[in-house]
Amino acid sequence: MARKAKSEGLTYRKTGNTIGKSTVHKILTNPIYHGEFDWAGKRYNGLHEPIISRDLFDDVQQVLTDKGHSRRRPHTHEWAFQGLVFCGHCGCALTAEIKKERYVYYHCTGYKGKCPEKYVREENMARQFGEALGLIRMDKEVLEWVVTALKESHGDEKRYHDEMIGKLQKEYQKLQDRIDTMYIDKLDAKIAQEFFDRKNSDWRTDQAEILRKIEKHQNANFSYLEEGVRLLELAQKASSLYEKQEMREKRRILDFLFSNCLWKNGALIPHYRKPFDLLALTNSAYQKRKATSRAKNGLFENWLPGRDSNPRPIG
Repeated sequence: MARKAKSEGLTYRKTGNTIGKSTVHKILTNPIYHGEFDWAGKRYNGLHEPIISRDLFDDVQQVLTDKGHSRRRPHTHEWAFQGLVFCGHCGCALTAEIKKERYVYYHCTGYKGKCPEKYVREENMARQFGEALGLIRMDKEVLEWVVTALKESHGDEKRYHDEMIGKLQKEYQKLQDRIDTMYIDKLDAKIAQEFFDRKNSDWRTDQAEILRKIEKHQNANFSYLEEGVRLLELAQKASSLYEKQEMREKRRILDFLFSNCLWKNGALIPHYRKPFDLLALTNSAYQKRKATSRAKNGLFENWLPGRDSNPRPIG
C-alpha cells in the first residue's frame, strides 16, 4: 500500500515526503474510521459518521495479526468475542487463535508494543460475560419497585408530551389563521400575488414542521411505557438465555447489551449499553444496601448509584 501511495503521487502536504509504511499501518489500525476513538487508554464511541464497517476493520486487524506467518490459512472462524473486548492495559483489540487444534484463546494484538496481558481461554471470558449479565437481573422486590416507578414516571412523561402537543396545535392554528386572513386580503387586492405566494409557502413549510413534531411527541407518548417494560423483561431473561446458547448466539445477545468492554489482569470490565448501564449500577447499589441494612422499612432509601459509580472487574 505504501508503494501504491507513492506511485499515485500521494505525499505529505507540508514536507512533500512520500507516505511510509508506518503511516499506512497507523491508518489501518486507527478505529476512528469505523466510528470509535481511543483516549487515555480507553475506547469510546464517536459521534462522527463511520466511513468503513466494523467487520472490515476487524478483518484488516486479523490480516495484520497473521502477517509474517509462513503458512497462512484462510480465516474460517467467527470468534465470539472479537471486536467486543479491548485490552485494559493499552486499549488494543483482543484477537483469538486456536491452540492444540481445539482450544480458543484470546490475547492482546500488541499493536502498541509488548503487552503484559496474558492469554485467556474463551470459556473463561464467556463465564465472566455471563456473570456480567447476572448483574442486571433484579430481585423480584426491586423489579416491582422499578416497574411502579416507571409507571409513575410515565404519567409525568405523558403530561409533558400532551402539553407540547397542545402548544404545537395552537401554533399550527395560528399560522392557519394568518393564511386565511392573508387569502382574503389577496382577494381584496390589499396584497400582491407575489407576496401571498411567498408567505403562504413559508407558513405551509412551518406547518409541516409542526405536524412532524406533533407526530414525534405522539409516538414517544405511546411507546415510552411499552419499551421500558420490554427492556426490563430482557434484563431479567438475558442471563438465562445466554447460558442456553452456543457461542455464536451468545455474541448476538452480548452485542445488544454491551460495547467496548475491557479485559485487564484476567478480569472483564463490562461496559453496558444504555439503559442497561443504569440497571447494572442501580441493582448493584440495591444489593449493597440490602446486604448492609437490617431494617425492613426504608429499604429503598438512599440506594441509587452516585455519579462516580464505575464498572468493576467481574473476574
